[in-house]
Amino acid sequence: MSAPPDKYTPKNILITGAAGFIASHVTNRLIKKYPDYKIVALDKLDYCSSLNNLLPSCSSPNFKFVKGDITSADIVNHLLVTEDIDTIMHFAAQTHVDNSFGNSFEFTNNNIYGTHVLLEGCKVTGLIQRFIHVSTDEVYGETNIDSDIGNPEASQLLPTNPYSATKAGAEMLVMAYHRSYNLPTITTRGNNVYGPNQFPEKLIPKYILLAMRGQPLPIHGDGSNVRSYLYCEDVAEAFEVVLHKGVIGHAYNIGTQKERRVLDVADDICKLFRLNAKEVINFVRDRPFNDKRYFLDDQKLKKLGWEERTPWEEGLKMTMDWYMKHPDWWGDVSGALLPHPRNLQMGFSDEGTSFIQCDYKTGEEHGSSNLKFLIYGRTGWIGGLLGGLCKDRGIKFEYGRGRLEDRRSIMEDLRRVKPTHVFNAAGVTGRPNVDWCESHKVETIRTNVVGTLTLADACEEQGLLMMNFATGCIFEYDSKHPEGSGIGFKEADKPNFIGSFYSKTKAMVEELLNEYENVCTLRVRMPISSDLSNPRNFITKISRYNKVVNIPNSMTVLDELLPISIEMAKRNCRGIWNFTNPSVVSHNEILEMYRNYIDPEFKWVNFDLEEQAKVIVAPRSNNELDTSKLQKEFPELLSIKDSIIKYVFEPNRKTQSLPGS
Repeated sequence: MSAPPDKYTPKNILITGAAGFIASHVTNRLIKKYPDYKIVALDKLDYCSSLNNLLPSCSSPNFKFVKGDITSADIVNHLLVTEDIDTIMHFAAQTHVDNSFGNSFEFTNNNIYGTHVLLEGCKVTGLIQRFIHVSTDEVYGETNIDSDIGNPEASQLLPTNPYSATKAGAEMLVMAYHRSYNLPTITTRGNNVYGPNQFPEKLIPKYILLAMRGQPLPIHGDGSNVRSYLYCEDVAEAFEVVLHKGVIGHAYNIGTQKERRVLDVADDICKLFRLNAKEVINFVRDRPFNDKRYFLDDQKLKKLGWEERTPWEEGLKMTMDWYMKHPDWWGDVSGALLPHPRNLQMGFSDEGTSFIQCDYKTGEEHGSSNLKFLIYGRTGWIGGLLGGLCKDRGIKFEYGRGRLEDRRSIMEDLRRVKPTHVFNAAGVTGRPNVDWCESHKVETIRTNVVGTLTLADACEEQGLLMMNFATGCIFEYDSKHPEGSGIGFKEADKPNFIGSFYSKTKAMVEELLNEYENVCTLRVRMPISSDLSNPRNFITKISRYNKVVNIPNSMTVLDELLPISIEMAKRNCRGIWNFTNPSVVSHNEILEMYRNYIDPEFKWVNFDLEEQAKVIVAPRSNNELDTSKLQKEFPELLSIKDSIIKYVFEPNRKTQSLPGS
């Protein structure tokens, strides 16, 4: 291993994952300090990276941004040659340990295969003078809790989770290419980093944002796990030193001797916000495996001239101040703030991924929305309306081709479409009504139960949010929720209606879906739309009945609520939601509005529940759902009567005036 000149001077640097947290600080630092260096920033703009992080660099003449994936050999080789790259700083990786437990294949693909593509490109082009590979302290595995000596760079690699295993695997490839092909590689292994711009799935920004929102701070296990934290600007300086002074073939630990328990970090953030730690800290279940301690020997890097500069208290205060000033930097991050978040934007990598160059001066990406929906239920009413909404809003979407109960065909859809979200609007409701399900129980189970669970499981495996259209017809008025009381069934209430086989299957699958953290269940009831010619429209149905039962119910106006379902997907909403308009409306009230707005000659006849029972096979559910949870998220939501008037009857009005108007 030969030493380089006293100071290596790069010309054209490719920084992978440049829009991510650490890499963006390194990029912005180099752009500012070294105007003679040309920086090409490559990033696929995954969920935890943002062009906002590179705004300080975007107006610089020596900066270029390219949207692309390191797993695409075509893009990598093209950039190495056309941009005459002599130096690579390889930051791009999936890094969140929690996500690696749920979607480990994607970590292997990005962290190992992506690194392999870069190394092979370097070998083939023969242009690279420095390849700096960014790894992690986690490759060493746990440090003995009683040890006073940190892991030196020569320590054995003993990873303990899927994330660190993929990073160790990538290191082995880097080592092999250095030895076999004499590639000029340097590896860094770093402690935890914190500071501005960090996506809040990580501990410190998560706690800061939760404290800002007045929400509990979750701690995995008992909080005794020990970590070391470095401020981001100190780490950016470390990479500057390694770039210029690092020795080819060597590894460098970027660490600190100052350690803190997770519980101590939570306490310090509580002090900054003047919160009572005992009241706001919430202990939750631990990870499948949670290393007790990582501790590095950082003497080798210090000998190159680097040292930690930012005291913990000062760095934490600067970080808090930044998030207070930029609360919306990442948009909606509610999914990341959960105690055990799952990444909802990790799809399959694409060899033919988009190749989009950023405008240097504005930093704006030339391309359409990053959203892409996979929708099941093409021939269904809600599925069809969803597709129309996506077209109107310019959202990319495709309908699923596979059958829900066939996992292989679902996986093929996911590979083909590469969605950011999956909408399940498929299901058996029966035609012309739910009575059909009473004589087709196997078909009903196959789709409503087996199919829905299969789709949820496949989506969880790929880290995708599934928006699941369910039903609120699993409740009926009872002594605690009497008709006309205004007391509605809440999301956490146990279903109490078993009158129809359709409702039984829906209640069953809803309970089972609670085991999946990646599912958002939307309880729809008696759906209504502005299309009064559609026989599935509840208003159309009852206007054609010979007799009608007059009873108040919660109902869903699709024209208002389907757009909200898209917004809920963007916000990563999860769990169960009563997806109806607030309050209730009776059948007679709807028909009175129908007469006033549509047909002044319209007449109808009522009959009671006993009479109705004689002409239907299965009983019907009648209830009121509590919508306070939905109203809190969407305070502009109209009451059922106001929504019906605005979205259905006013657009379809045929009468000249209303009585009394």
